Amino acid sequence: MTQLKLLLCMCASVAEAPGTVKVTEWQQSYYGTDSGIQSGATTVRSDEGGREFSTKNFTYSTTFTENPADVESQYNMTRAQRQLKVAIIHLINYQDDAELATRAIPELTKLLNDEDQVVVNKAAMIVNQLTRKEASRRALMQSPQMVAAVVRAMQNTSDMETTRATASILHNLSHQREGLLAIFKSGGIPALVRMLSSPMDSVLFYAITTLHNLLLHQEGAKMAVRLADGLQRMVPLLKKSNPKFLAITTDCLQLLSYGNQESKLIILANGGPEGLVHIMRTNTYEKLLWTTSRVLKVLSVCPSNKPAIVDAGGMQALGKHLNGSTQRLNQNCLWTLRNLSDAATKQDGMENLLQVLVGLLSSDDINMLTCATGILSNLTCNNTRNKTQVTQSNGVEALIHTIVRFDSKQDVIEPAVCALRHLTSRHPEAESAQNAVRMYYGIPAIVKLLNQPYYWPVIKAVVGLIRNLALCPANQTPLRDAEAIPKLVTLLTKAHQDAQKHGSSAQQTYQDGVRMEEIVEGSTGALHIMARDPMNKATIANMDTIPLFVQLLYSPLDNVKRVAAGVLCELALDKQSAEIIDSEGASAPLMELLHSSNEGIATYAAAVLFRISEDKNPDYKKRVSVELTHSLFKHDPTSWDMMANFLRCCAFSHTELDGYGPAGYPGYSDGMHMDGIPLDSEMQEDFGPGIGYNPMGRNYHDYRLVLLKYTSCHSKTQIGLV
Repeated sequence: MTQLKLLLCMCASVAEAPGTVKVTEWQQSYYGTDSGIQSGATTVRSDEGGREFSTKNFTYSTTFTENPADVESQYNMTRAQRQLKVAIIHLINYQDDAELATRAIPELTKLLNDEDQVVVNKAAMIVNQLTRKEASRRALMQSPQMVAAVVRAMQNTSDMETTRATASILHNLSHQREGLLAIFKSGGIPALVRMLSSPMDSVLFYAITTLHNLLLHQEGAKMAVRLADGLQRMVPLLKKSNPKFLAITTDCLQLLSYGNQESKLIILANGGPEGLVHIMRTNTYEKLLWTTSRVLKVLSVCPSNKPAIVDAGGMQALGKHLNGSTQRLNQNCLWTLRNLSDAATKQDGMENLLQVLVGLLSSDDINMLTCATGILSNLTCNNTRNKTQVTQSNGVEALIHTIVRFDSKQDVIEPAVCALRHLTSRHPEAESAQNAVRMYYGIPAIVKLLNQPYYWPVIKAVVGLIRNLALCPANQTPLRDAEAIPKLVTLLTKAHQDAQKHGSSAQQTYQDGVRMEEIVEGSTGALHIMARDPMNKATIANMDTIPLFVQLLYSPLDNVKRVAAGVLCELALDKQSAEIIDSEGASAPLMELLHSSNEGIATYAAAVLFRISEDKNPDYKKRVSVELTHSLFKHDPTSWDMMANFLRCCAFSHTELDGYGPAGYPGYSDGMHMDGIPLDSEMQEDFGPGIGYNPMGRNYHDYRLVLLKYTSCHSKTQIGLV
C-alpha cells in the first residue's frame, strides 16, 4: 500500500509542476511582448479533463499607427502567436503525460499482479485514468508486460469494479492499431469473450466494442474469437434491449460469419435466425436494422439457415423495411429477400410483400429491379395464392413494362419472364393473366427476346411463357403475327444441332448453364400448343419441320419424345401432313413408343399411328390395331378382345381425335433429367408430371377415352384404362 500511495503522489506532482514551470519559461521569451496585446497569461492543465484555465487577467495597451494596414498586420501576427502558444502548451502536456506513464508503468505492472485485490483495484483505476489521455495511452500500449497484466487482472479478479476498470483499459487501448496488436498478443481475446457473460452492462459494452475493433482491424482476430467460442456467447446477447449495443453485436456476427460456413451453422444452432428476425420486426433504430440485415444477408445464402429464417417470419419482417427506409437498409433487405425467396415458395401471408414488390417494378434502379423480379419469380413458383395475388395487383402489366424498358438487362429480363410464365399457368387467374399479356401489348416484346444472339437462360424462360400464352385461343393470332413460329423453329433447329454434337444424354450440351435438350423440349412444346390453331398448324408444317420432329422420336429423353409425339399428333390431323409423317418413317419409332411406360408418350404415339393408318391397306390397319390394343389394354384381356374387334371395323374421324393424353405436356420435368442433374425448379413449376392441357374449348377427347366411350356403349362393360 505504501508503494501505491507514493505512486499516486508522484502522478499528481508530475502532472502539475513541469507544465507550470515550462509555461513560465515560455512567457519570458520574446513571444509574449512583441505585439500590442499581452497574451502570456499563466495556464495550468486540469488533472481531470486536461483543460486549460487562466489564473491571470488580461491587460491591454493601445498602440497607434499612422497606417491602418500595419494594424491589420500586427493583429494577424498576434492571432498566429496565440495559436502557436496553444500548440506549445498541448505539446508540453503531451510530453508530461508520456513521461508520467513511462515512469509509472513498471510499478503499476507489479501492483496489477499483486495478490491483494484492493491493491489490484486501485492500480487498475490509475491505469484506466492514464489510458484516457493519448500520450500516456501510447506509452502503456508499448509495454507488453502492462497489457498482459491488465488481461490477467481482468481474468482473475472477482471484484466487479476491477473487472470494469480493466475492461475499460482494453477498450481504450483498442482505439489504436498498436493497442489492438498488444491486446491480441497478450491473449486478450479469450478473456474478452468470457466477459460477454458478465452481468454488468458496462463490462458487456467494453468487451463487445473491444472485440468489434479487433475484428475490424486486427489480423487473426476472427479466428481467435471463433476458437474462443465467441459466437456461442454473442448470439444470446441478441435478447438484449439496448439498440446501440445490439448494433455492435450484430456487426460482430456479420464479420465472423461472412465467408465462413461453420460460423453460420453455429449461429443457427444457437437460435440466431429467430433473434435476428425479432430485431427486424420490433426495432426502429436504423443502424441496428442495417447491421442486422447485413447478418441476415450473409446467412441467407446458407442452405441450412434459409428455412430457419423463413420459418421465423423473416420474409415478412424484411418486407416491412422496403418502403420508407434508408437506401442502404432497403437494398440489404431486398437482396436478402431475393436470397431467401426460393425457400419461401410455400409461405402464406405474403400479400403485403407481393404488393410492395409489384410497386417496386416501376423503379429505374437496376439493382432494385433485379431483386424485385427475382423475388416475384420465386414466390410465384408453385404457389397458387401468390400467383393470384400478383395477378390481381396488376403484376402482369408491371412485369411487361419492366421487360419493355429493360429488354437488354438479362438479370432483370430472365426473372421477369419467369414470373410471367408462372402467372400464366395453373391458378384461377391464369386465363386472365394470359389475356393481360396480350392486352398490354406484351406479346411482341416477349417474342422479340427470341432474337439472336441468344442468352439461353432467357430463351429457356421465353419458350415456356410462349407455350402458356398459346393456351389462350385469342393469343394464337398475335403470336403468329409476331413471327413466333419461325423464331421457334430456328431456335429448335439450332438447339438440336448443338445437342447432336454429343452422342449421348450423359454428355449433354450446356450453354450459359442451360442444356440444349431443354431448349429442344421447350421450343417443341411451344410449337405443339401453337399447332392447335389451323393456320399455325399449316405454317409449322410448311416450314419442313416434320422430319425434325420424327427424328426427335429417337431421343433418349422421355420428355423430348413426348413433345415430339405431341406436335406430330396435332400435325397428323391434316391428311397431307399425315402422309409426310408416314413417308419420313415415323411408323417404326411410333410402334416402339406404344409400349412406353410413359402414359403421355404411348397415347400420342397411338393417336399418330391411327391417323396415318387411315389410308393404308387392311393388313396394315389390322397390324396397327393389334399393336394399339396390345399396348393400351394389355392388362385387361377382355377389353383387349373387345377393342381388337372394334378397331378392325371402325375408323376415327379426325374431329374426334385429340391426341392429348392425360399427362399432357409436362415440359421440364424429371424425364428431362435422366442423367441425374438437378431439376430447375422454376422450369418444373408449370409443367409438372400429370398436368393436363387446357382443352381450349375444342371438342377433342383423349384417344383412349373415345375407345372407352365406344366400347361402353356397345358392350355396357366399363373398360379400365391404365
